[in-house]
Amino acid sequence: MSYIRLVNVTKRFGNVTAVDNLNLEIGKGECFSMLGPSGCGKTTTLRMVAGFEDLSDGEVWVGDRLLSSPKKHHYTPPENRNFGMVFQAFAVWPHMSVYENVAFPLRLRKLPAAEIEQRTKDALTATNLLKSANESPASLSGGGKQRVALARALAINPDVMLLDEPLSSLDPHLREEMRFEIKDLQRKYGFSIIYVTHDQSEAMALSDRILVMKLGVMQQIDSPLDVYNNPANKFVFSFIGVSSFTDVVWQSGAACIKGDNRPLPQGLVVPARMQGEAVFNLASRPTEIRFTNENDINAVRGVVMRKAFLGEIIDYLVKIGDQEVRVQIGRRDPGPETGEVCYLHFLRPFWYKVDE
Repeated sequence: MSYIRLVNVTKRFGNVTAVDNLNLEIGKGECFSMLGPSGCGKTTTLRMVAGFEDLSDGEVWVGDRLLSSPKKHHYTPPENRNFGMVFQAFAVWPHMSVYENVAFPLRLRKLPAAEIEQRTKDALTATNLLKSANESPASLSGGGKQRVALARALAINPDVMLLDEPLSSLDPHLREEMRFEIKDLQRKYGFSIIYVTHDQSEAMALSDRILVMKLGVMQQIDSPLDVYNNPANKFVFSFIGVSSFTDVVWQSGAACIKGDNRPLPQGLVVPARMQGEAVFNLASRPTEIRFTNENDINAVRGVVMRKAFLGEIIDYLVKIGDQEVRVQIGRRDPGPETGEVCYLHFLRPFWYKVDE
């Protein structure tokens, strides 16, 4: 059942449409991520939900409460929406202790002293900050500062938690640790999360569903697994995960990788919609290609141009004709050396027109 609803939401800045007729529904207790490159409209959307940005058109609802509607001349200010907000910049007050940072929004609401103390301690306990309650946030690490921001948002018992790239300024180890802490807090408290990020690994790890955006337009809403396995279009395929797009041309009625006059094997079935295209793309993910041998009837011949050790994986660059394809295998798996002829088996190819 939907809890947060955006109905035909549009935001224009002069002649630029930052968000274009966005419709989406988010369930109560759901972790929903908005993913896309810089300038795609995800932060603008979050700010409209939070009430920091006016809508040009459309409506925002939470439950049965209308929060924003230009046509109905209705606007609920941010402080009355009962949303927790965590920003990319930690936004903690260095002149206050950790305890006072968390308690301050509750004091603004003029809650009873006993309730302020209980809520503050509960939030500090949930974020493992109780021992640091009397310290200055300046003495904490980046992860500690972000925990203060999370505790402050938790203390108000929010209906919805809004997170705008909250982990992007942390180092990789802390980022991975914090993403699981956020998920644990959501499970414990049951609030909905709208999470904005350009980091696909964060979105995949945290989300129940993901919205992928491009230039203010929704491209796909789906579970992380379905976004990865069944991308709605070429942009989604290219944005989620590492990908290669190999140019394919028609030669004497046969599909050949550009620069290579050998027809593609029968196992690489070109869809009928590519028949009229002079050039089209064979799209692949490096982890969905295997090294095989020349006896494999579905093998494609290439030459290894580069072999790089990346810890748990080995990353290859293989040249086929005048095209280059990335292949990744486990570090313990056998593979060819730089300069050697190799044979590739494409396990799950996708096909796209060049301009789609």
